[in-house]
Amino acid sequence: MAQKLIIPAVSVALRRGDRILLVKRGHAPSFGEYAFPGGRVEPGESEEQAAARELREETGLEVCNLTPLRQFTIETLRDGIAVAYRLQVFSGDDCGGEPLAATDAAEAGFFTLGQMKTMPVTASTLEVAAKLLADDN
Repeated sequence: MAQKLIIPAVSVALRRGDRILLVKRGHAPSFGEYAFPGGRVEPGESEEQAAARELREETGLEVCNLTPLRQFTIETLRDGIAVAYRLQVFSGDDCGGEPLAATDAAEAGFFTLGQMKTMPVTASTLEVAAKLLADDN
């Protein structure tokens, strides 16, 4: 039996007050769902570099003080082949500016937890957002 392909990926949970930055995915995996900005780690790139790059590419925003937060394994099909994304979620400080949807993000914005609960949000995104927003309460 062939071993499943493991793809390193990252995302950034960027907080602004009582809101978290989400993008609506324009491509698989999670097409049409809201999630943290992120994507695959490119060869020669650290996870931190990939997280900052993906955030910048998808939203035009910069991040300060990236901190590893949580790791998930997301199993899916890619081109008909079973793969597993090893997703490292980072938290980071908002450096200001307004998000603009770019690359594979169809939309980008800051949302409250209440708003997220009414949106098509990935389960891992909702779990992490709830924890981040509850930590200060």
